[in-house]
Amino acid sequence: MSLMILPRRRLSLSMRLRKRALASAAALLLCPVAGSYAPPALAQINLPSLGDSVSEGLGVGTERRIGDQIMREIRVDPDYLDDPLLLEYVQQLWAPLMAVARQNGNVVPETNERFAWEIFLVRDRNVNAFALPGGFVGVHLGLIAMTTSRDELASVMAHELSHVTQRHVARRIASDSRQSMMALAGMLVGLLAAARSSSPDAANAVLVGSQAVAAQGQLNFSRDMEREADRVGYGLLTGAGFATSGMASMFEKLDQAYHLNDSGGYPYLRTHPMTSERIGDARERLATGPSVAPQSSLEHALMQARAKVLMDARAEAWQQLQALDAGVRQPGVGERLSALYASAFASMKMRNWPRAETALNNAQAVADLISGEPRVHRALSLLRAELALARSQPQQGQQSLLPLAKDRSRPVVLLRVQLALAGDDRAQLLQSADTLQTWVTLDRHDALAWGLLSQLWERLDHPLRSVRAQAETRVALGDIVGAIDRLRSGIRLSRSREADQVEAAVLESRLRALLAARRQELQDLNPRREIPAGADEPVTR
Repeated sequence: MSLMILPRRRLSLSMRLRKRALASAAALLLCPVAGSYAPPALAQINLPSLGDSVSEGLGVGTERRIGDQIMREIRVDPDYLDDPLLLEYVQQLWAPLMAVARQNGNVVPETNERFAWEIFLVRDRNVNAFALPGGFVGVHLGLIAMTTSRDELASVMAHELSHVTQRHVARRIASDSRQSMMALAGMLVGLLAAARSSSPDAANAVLVGSQAVAAQGQLNFSRDMEREADRVGYGLLTGAGFATSGMASMFEKLDQAYHLNDSGGYPYLRTHPMTSERIGDARERLATGPSVAPQSSLEHALMQARAKVLMDARAEAWQQLQALDAGVRQPGVGERLSALYASAFASMKMRNWPRAETALNNAQAVADLISGEPRVHRALSLLRAELALARSQPQQGQQSLLPLAKDRSRPVVLLRVQLALAGDDRAQLLQSADTLQTWVTLDRHDALAWGLLSQLWERLDHPLRSVRAQAETRVALGDIVGAIDRLRSGIRLSRSREADQVEAAVLESRLRALLAARRQELQDLNPRREIPAGADEPVTR
């Protein structure tokens, strides 16, 4: 049974973010340089130039700041998803593509140092992926659910990565700004012509003509970017060892959807138009390029099933996926595993424990017939532990993770911590807190880990450490103001005699650092504005 992809009633996250990207870009591009002056009515806007000189108008630092502003909104959006297992899988495909991009010189030293190069997940059943300023790439769960192999998914990721390495985002912002100015100039000419002429027809012709020129300029620029991203992305895909057949099959699916006029479930086709010229170039490149044998797609089949469950939280969607446990007679092993995993995961979401257990046991029986697929067994062990956690059986969940005792990956570590929090074993809580404290020291941007660490310190009766972890969670999400508020509340809490004064001193030190960072952030956004001297003063105890 296949899922019908329906258009959402509200704007998808990627559509909302495109508007935010242009708004953020406009705000930064229009921001005057400190020390400069021009009369308000005649202030000149220095628009970025195109091509290799784009950085003269929209520098790498400015593009990163635009991206950071957008990501602050994304990370608090309900559609932003941090599923450790699914994110790990996507990052495993992203990492070799990044390595080849650096090796080939697509990533220059300046962007390598200053861009985020971060891929993230969007809970949306539409088939889409998009690049944002500053090296951020979003992948819809609907895209993962639609692809049938790792190579297909990697081909889209390689294409989006190429948009970033070739500075297409900055170029598009520059192009949109320039075309907007062209359209504005045309409308001004039309208004002046209308004022001088008794007939408005000529003025209307100028207005329509200026808008048409602007639209055509944007369209041509977009096609050029798509062709370049196809070419560079193809090199990344082959260099990273992915099968070119994945790109071929992906183009075939998109081409078919394009000819079916897109029912609304393929926003990717609107932002990446499948022109006949582009399809022809890609097929010619695939026919003459090196042939790489595709790798096993069994792990992808499980991640595809997981994406199907997570991308649509409606009960009717989960009921459809539950019913896949009846269709276990599919000819392929991957299809059977995918169906049973989806049924077990959806049943778990529906809190139908017996059905989830049965589907998971059947999936395990299929996996036991396969040799040389440790990632499949790992995914099933993690799902069994998740099921035990959902059923409030933490000890059974810890038993399910025993085969992964040496696994120090993020999905396993965080799931172990969640199981410890669900129990009442103080020794496990202490061990989990120690593990997570080390983890966040190595990765300070892991908001989910900081959030779990906050819960651990609260359970262990360390309120100031808990507050600090809450603040670091906000920092990881890009919310410095929220982090400052939490640190200030912690300092107020530390006024009691029972408070740990060492931890209180740590809170004060961190607060001073964040206030300085906030002050610098405000200065960057408002270079001509005088920032109050007291803006970086901490709360005194």
